[in-house]
Amino acid sequence: MDAVTAPIRFARPKLRAALAAVRGTCANVAKLALDIALPTLCICCREPVDGEGVCAACWGKLSFIERPYCPKLGIPFVYDPGPELLSMEAIASPPAYARARAAVRYDDVARILVHALKYQDRTDLAPIMGRWMARAGRDLLDGADAVVPVPLHWRRGFGRRYNQSGALGRSVARQSGVRLRSDLLRRVRATEQQVGLSRSQRASNVQGAFQVSPERLADVQGRRIVLVDDVLTTGATVDACARALLRAKAAEVSVLVFARVVDAPRPPI
Repeated sequence: MDAVTAPIRFARPKLRAALAAVRGTCANVAKLALDIALPTLCICCREPVDGEGVCAACWGKLSFIERPYCPKLGIPFVYDPGPELLSMEAIASPPAYARARAAVRYDDVARILVHALKYQDRTDLAPIMGRWMARAGRDLLDGADAVVPVPLHWRRGFGRRYNQSGALGRSVARQSGVRLRSDLLRRVRATEQQVGLSRSQRASNVQGAFQVSPERLADVQGRRIVLVDDVLTTGATVDACARALLRAKAAEVSVLVFARVVDAPRPPI
């Protein structure tokens, strides 16, 4: 009996490998057929595009944030005031986090990209958005110990099926080589949507909503952490996250987003 079953037993791994190869080939053929039948369209202008869902023309319409900008908040300046001069916002209301950087201004094209990633299951946009974020946040990521996405509450995550900040965080981690740690911070209280709330209402809405997992306190202590989110508006959410991480004895917390809301240009102080 053993002599009969032994060849069968040894053949099973080879059979499984062959079946896996066949399934992979079938999947690739199906994807190719789908791409031919339904070509990828640019998420913004709906023109056919070969690549990651955004055509070159629409990428060209994005307003990338370059120097000079506030070294604290990353808000672009209208002229170069010299090193280390802060924006009025940074002086009037300094945040808990050390620095913030954003890849682009939150304009029409950026809004379409963020909404597609967040609400339309367009996770294919995360790699290219994350690449621009890693470029914008080079000074934050240099020497950082962990990339931490802003967490969703489990109920919202269940409804949305994925966390857009987590998708961006994975891309930033791949680009920078900094370890992704989605397990360090959790949202312990469900909050209202921040859209439509005033600055003070946003701050109250997220107060006490975030906490470092008790079993991860040792992984936070003394670490330099880069928080990742999709959009920075008033900064209330990332500020609440930063405070939770700093209470857990993080050495430094910085913020990296794809887009930030920028008011009318103001001179530095």
